[in-house]
Amino acid sequence: MNSNPFPYDGALFDLDGVLLDTEGLYTSFWHEVNLAFPTGVPQFEAIIKGSNLEHILNTYFPKDKHDDIVAMLDGFQRDMRYEFFDGALDLIDTLRAAGVKCAVVTSSDRKKMASLHAQHPDFENHFDAIVTGEMVTCPKPAPDCFVLGAKLINCEITKCLVFEDSFNGLEAARTSGATVIGLATTNPHEQVSPLCHRCYDIVSQITLADLAV
Repeated sequence: MNSNPFPYDGALFDLDGVLLDTEGLYTSFWHEVNLAFPTGVPQFEAIIKGSNLEHILNTYFPKDKHDDIVAMLDGFQRDMRYEFFDGALDLIDTLRAAGVKCAVVTSSDRKKMASLHAQHPDFENHFDAIVTGEMVTCPKPAPDCFVLGAKLINCEITKCLVFEDSFNGLEAARTSGATVIGLATTNPHEQVSPLCHRCYDIVSQITLADLAV
């Protein structure tokens, strides 16, 4: 249990759209996939945000196309640039200095995380745990990933903050019982705000004093 006056013991961060400015890149990628292998699903690129790869493949594409799509994704993620939002890692370091344990909770797979680590070798040093998409059976919008994240940092989920941007992630965070901090980096502020306890346009706007209220 955190002995500091800060009212939360843990902080769970989604990755893309919260810490990494990459959601626009993924939107373009999945648009190209949808052109190559049409799903017929309106707003496909938006609907899948927050979902893990296994769920996307099994839900929207025939099995004989899976290997082709995985190969496209592997090449895309190997070559893309992983740029952090201004202030993202500073916020995490500030929280940890205040005694708050921090974890990444992402739908991304281990191969994508390896590409991220290749560009940012010190990434893992900012966190107490990392949850990837393969580590849970039920992906977002199920709350399992955040429940697991809280368990790995030895915190009660009700004493955790969750930082999310996608609709699937926001639903998962709310269902988990955590206090939800929404980021309007992927969806409009007016759509994100009703789905969380507090909403910010970008992570650099958030201060420790804000989160303590």
